[in-house]
Amino acid sequence: MSAVEESETPAPQALAPELIGSGQEGSLRDQATAYLQRLRNGDMGALPAIAGFVVLSILFTLLSPYFLTERNFANLLTQAATLVMLAMALVFVILLGEIDLSAGVTSGVAMSLFVVLSDPGGLAMNWIVALIVSLLSGVVIGLFIGFFVARVGIPSFVVTLGLFLGFQGVQLIIIGNGGLYRIQQAEILAIQNSNLPTWGGWVMLVIMLLVSAATSFFDRRRRTRAGVPNRTIALVWARLAAIAIFGGVVVALLNQDRGTGFLPVSGVPIVVPITLAILWMGTFVLDRTRFGRYIYAIGGNAEAARRAGVKVIAIKWAAFAVCSTLAVVSGVFSASKVGSVDAAFGRDIVLSGIAAAVVGGVSLFGGRGRLLHAAIGALVIAVITNGLGLLNLPGGVNFLVTGGVLILAATVDALSRRRAGGSLIRQ
Repeated sequence: MSAVEESETPAPQALAPELIGSGQEGSLRDQATAYLQRLRNGDMGALPAIAGFVVLSILFTLLSPYFLTERNFANLLTQAATLVMLAMALVFVILLGEIDLSAGVTSGVAMSLFVVLSDPGGLAMNWIVALIVSLLSGVVIGLFIGFFVARVGIPSFVVTLGLFLGFQGVQLIIIGNGGLYRIQQAEILAIQNSNLPTWGGWVMLVIMLLVSAATSFFDRRRRTRAGVPNRTIALVWARLAAIAIFGGVVVALLNQDRGTGFLPVSGVPIVVPITLAILWMGTFVLDRTRFGRYIYAIGGNAEAARRAGVKVIAIKWAAFAVCSTLAVVSGVFSASKVGSVDAAFGRDIVLSGIAAAVVGGVSLFGGRGRLLHAAIGALVIAVITNGLGLLNLPGGVNFLVTGGVLILAATVDALSRRRAGGSLIRQ
């Protein structure tokens, strides 16, 4: 093409600054064609994790009569909640191409502060105030990490590895060697050990449908006002139908009596709506705010983002703060499940959180992945742990299988990126 022809070619119209492109526009057929093209180019998203989840669920259902039961399904959700939350926390820094090896012990330090401050035999601080202090400690730790990574320029692997080691000492100082504090607050214990009333699950589902519909139609209205094309409305109805059907099946299953004694046990575990609310808020931030767009931009090419005017240092600082704060929420879930906090709390979970994000399709190279992908990856790992436990296999098999799944997911990510790069070169 000549220079004259290039100058006569009109530039593509940019999206309004406050809007996010919704991808390939057009009919359902156009959407399907575009999706298949993305798959051929190596952009598989969470598809491998979803396939793994389905295959593993079918396999364990065939091998164990206890896997696909109301009681085990509820146990699976509560067991996965801690890992789901930690994986979502790590997404904020992994999208930047960074890592946080201290996220687990960050939750340990924060929960150590919580139990010491709220212990009735000690300081006896109001548990809500103590919880706020622990969450603020997560913010401070995240800002501390962000300072050394973004401002000083130390690799995040080195900074967080140092904190991973150092915070174990902080926990020992706070709780004491061999010390253990039991969770005394019924409200904290209820998060993982109590359920919504049977009608509460249906209310939760209705709220999910209303929020999803409101978000979708709000986005469409903004794009229409800005003169930006919308995807076909059929996709909105299809998504709402999928939520209604899948959510209805889950709620109906959890509302079945799964008690083993005289008292009935039914309802959606309280941790489920809390996790879904945080998932929605985090997804909203990443998909519909400048902060989220800048995270993806930095992860894709930090130098290009800096030259485009993005405040890379500030965004990294904030992302590490969000990660550490959500890691503390993960610690609250874990403490509620276990019922106690000791000096080793949170030490062993961070690698599983990273594995969950990668298995779900979040790229360690940065710039690609979503919170939902990390949640799906965490469910895959939870299914492996739960299913192997039901089969009474040794713990070593669990590590071997989880490690193999992680290597497979990382290989898929690397090959898909190479394939995408190759397709760009051919074009």
